[in-house]
Amino acid sequence: MTDAFEWFGLPYGWAWFLATIIGILLIALPLMLAVAMIIYVDRKIWAAMALRRGPNVVGPWGLLQSFADGLKVFLQETIIPSAANKILFLLAPIITFTVALIVWAVVPFDAGVVLSDINVGLLYVLAASSLGVYGIILAGWASNSKYPFYSAIRAAAQMVSYEVSIGFVLIAVVLWAGSFNLSAIVEAQRGYYAEFLGVGINGNFINPLLFPMAIVFFISSLAETQRAPFDLTEAESELVAGYQTEYSSMSFALYWLGEYANVILMCTLNATLFWGGYLPPIDWAPLYYVPGILWLFAKILFFFFCFSWVKATVPRYRYDQLMRLGWKIFLPLSLFFVFLVSGFLMWQRVGLPA
Repeated sequence: MTDAFEWFGLPYGWAWFLATIIGILLIALPLMLAVAMIIYVDRKIWAAMALRRGPNVVGPWGLLQSFADGLKVFLQETIIPSAANKILFLLAPIITFTVALIVWAVVPFDAGVVLSDINVGLLYVLAASSLGVYGIILAGWASNSKYPFYSAIRAAAQMVSYEVSIGFVLIAVVLWAGSFNLSAIVEAQRGYYAEFLGVGINGNFINPLLFPMAIVFFISSLAETQRAPFDLTEAESELVAGYQTEYSSMSFALYWLGEYANVILMCTLNATLFWGGYLPPIDWAPLYYVPGILWLFAKILFFFFCFSWVKATVPRYRYDQLMRLGWKIFLPLSLFFVFLVSGFLMWQRVGLPA
């Protein structure tokens, strides 16, 4: 590190600080651009599935529509309800947006390309992403309005319900990989069935013990990010617009950006935990000439298409159906597979001849 910054004459402490800031900007700035473009892609996918055109006026093919929307909210007046708790009202969207960014610190974009390669990366992801519910709860309570408050209560119950099953899914993945480190989890997905096929398949999705967990994790990701058919926190016919009803201008934009940043994050976690992350689909040498970040990007786009596909085609659940799915189906199923995976690994360790 010191040698790398020797040209600037910086001591090690300042060199480390500067390298960290540069690393953060290299993640945060492209992520913000990706959020703007992914909103455009989302609307284009919905339009195509409904036989509409979608954004096509602002910029070539409508590519600048997201930036026009951002400029619009930036120029709007920030309105704070007179009965609201002003400090918490303004703090809530900041929490949501910040939490959506800090999780990316441990995401591996390629072999060795990660901002903070900590041993408990998956625990950090689970802990940091769980904090997002505070921004929603504070928005509903601080608005001093019944519709946002109802939405916040729904969001709290919904996120707790599905984080329990997500937690058990992650336990199964950690047991199989033998590590909480996300890079180690990706590397543990190499070469499935290489002895039978002659070439290995990369990804836990091919593992019969983890494939059901991949399905549970994907559906739970939809609920965790309040996407359809689990968008009960923003049910327009019931709650006007949900927890952000009273927000305007940039405070609304922070929720807008945070929501899509969380969607991209959950797509990334789906790709990282079950589909090989930055690894190519097949463990074949020529495919490794393609940079790992491009493989990861392609997988993220695939899962985002699945998110949009579900939103465009599946009707909204009732709230009792949402709770039943989380507590009566996903929780027992994920718990059963934790016992199944741990039992198989124990049998493999002590039951098979050396």
